[in-house]
Amino acid sequence: MTEPEFFSISDLARDFDVTLRTIRFYEEQGLIEPQRDGRQRVFNRRDRARLKLILRGKRIGLSLSDIRDILDLYEQAHDEAGQSQKLLDLVLERRRQLEEQRRDIDAVLEEITRLESHCRTVLAQPAA
Repeated sequence: MTEPEFFSISDLARDFDVTLRTIRFYEEQGLIEPQRDGRQRVFNRRDRARLKLILRGKRIGLSLSDIRDILDLYEQAHDEAGQSQKLLDLVLERRRQLEEQRRDIDAVLEEITRLESHCRTVLAQPAA
């Protein structure tokens, strides 16, 4: 079965489990550019692929600016190697940020464990 050439906003919202408002927002930001048939938006395969990349980028925590840079790089030169290098750099930076956050969370959890232990020790002592 071949994929259709064109999609409605409802098709994309259903396919990607996002709201119509989300898709309109990405359109307002210039990340996708559907055609118009009167007032109705008509999305093509390119728009669908871009939406998929946008959502993937958001899921891993990339900013819209970073996502735009990746999409623009591909549009300008169809340079898959350049696009892949840019994406790799962004992903590695995101990994570094998340690992730093994990260390911070681990430190806070250790402090909470110590505080919890102290409170339990105090509560276990007979009242004076």
